[in-house]
Amino acid sequence: MRGNEAVPEEIARLSEQPRVTVRRGGAPRRNGECVVYWMQRAMRIWDNPALDAAIAAGNHLGLPVVVYFSVIPNYPHANLRHYHFMQQGLRDAAADAAERGVGFVLRRAPGNRLEKLLEEVRAAMVVGDENPLREPERWRQALAKKLRIPYWTVDADVVVPSKVFGRTYFLLHHFRPHLERELPGFLVEPGNLRPASAWKQKVDSWPVERDITEGFAKLDRSVGPVESFTGGAHAAMKRLRQFVDGELAEYEKTRNKPEVKGTSRLSPYLHFGNISPVRIALEVKRAVEQGKARKSAADSYLNEMIGWRELSVLFVRHNEHYDSWECAEPWARRTLEEHAGDLRPRRYSLAKLEQGHTYDELWNAAQMEMVRHGWMHNYMRMYWAKKILEWTPNPATAFDWAVVLNDKYELDGRDPNGYAGIAWAMVGKHDRPWFDRPIFGTVRYMSGASTGKKFDSAAYVRQNAGG
Repeated sequence: MRGNEAVPEEIARLSEQPRVTVRRGGAPRRNGECVVYWMQRAMRIWDNPALDAAIAAGNHLGLPVVVYFSVIPNYPHANLRHYHFMQQGLRDAAADAAERGVGFVLRRAPGNRLEKLLEEVRAAMVVGDENPLREPERWRQALAKKLRIPYWTVDADVVVPSKVFGRTYFLLHHFRPHLERELPGFLVEPGNLRPASAWKQKVDSWPVERDITEGFAKLDRSVGPVESFTGGAHAAMKRLRQFVDGELAEYEKTRNKPEVKGTSRLSPYLHFGNISPVRIALEVKRAVEQGKARKSAADSYLNEMIGWRELSVLFVRHNEHYDSWECAEPWARRTLEEHAGDLRPRRYSLAKLEQGHTYDELWNAAQMEMVRHGWMHNYMRMYWAKKILEWTPNPATAFDWAVVLNDKYELDGRDPNGYAGIAWAMVGKHDRPWFDRPIFGTVRYMSGASTGKKFDSAAYVRQNAGG
């Protein structure tokens, strides 16, 4: 590629789409032989705007598309549970890639880096997905500095691209009008373009059936796979159909009843990019049109799945301290510091918390739900985090321990939603001051007595008892 070559008009038009960020511009490599989609966060083939962009560019250039995924042995805070779920998703991705007519190359870093593959296949350009977390964003920035071909990233795992807003918001009701104004333009059926040129190159690839963690000596294998969830796009779509045909109808009544399976339980699939939030929203709306659920139930669910989730992404994008006490709202920091010397009636070590060995049976059950199943009901997550704040020496330690436990055991850990949820529960993020009380100050409080009366807490404890 030469620096003074003109960018083809169609390629320029594609790069101006609202989901696309041009990390490195310029014209595609002359005599390039393919377009590469670097899959990282959006682990799916269908309903994937990043892959759609790669295929659109490839079709204009008359080139095939190949999907590249790199398994990183030391991905931040990941353990065997996460890798196992991810491998299940990669098997679906490989099968779906063949069906869609794109190549699929699976390799393991650091020996097989993206730059090496781009030269092997003589890529004309590379398209990737976005990931707002700290380390993945640094990888994207570093790659952009190294490449000599165009590199775009596509915001594929939110309904409305984050750069449309360009900022975060103090409260959900501040964000909601801006979100609702943009939704109609993005809640549309995904294109799912077909490539005009078939992928035919033979390239070394790690077999998707072979253990991707083989030889990862430093991988934490103490947290094993769970039977409660199967990873991948196929399982995600099956779960979505079950939800819209079943639990959605009673969602308003059951969403805050942890003992009842009344929620979508799609958060692990959203975290791993196995399913598009656009697809979920479209199917939920379709269920209303078909008379399977009331509009109020759909609105309640979409407020969580789109409103809170995308507010969480903006929080992470615009706050470098998203995973620590430093992200506290100023009013929350002041009040918690004022109460820093308050007596903690009970104190627990991180080990005791991890084992679910506290006096509080309800909290222990929530912790064990997460440890055993890789998932905790959202209503219990709020209570779980607030009690950690109550039982630890200071807010900074409480925040750190909540992040450690959440990221270690949750399949949907290491995610903007999780960090924002902890920040909401502990340090006032996306919330307001409440009544002043010991330890918490004016941060919202949840007592075990009142929380346990709002649902059948005894049944929930029975379901998850024992540590």
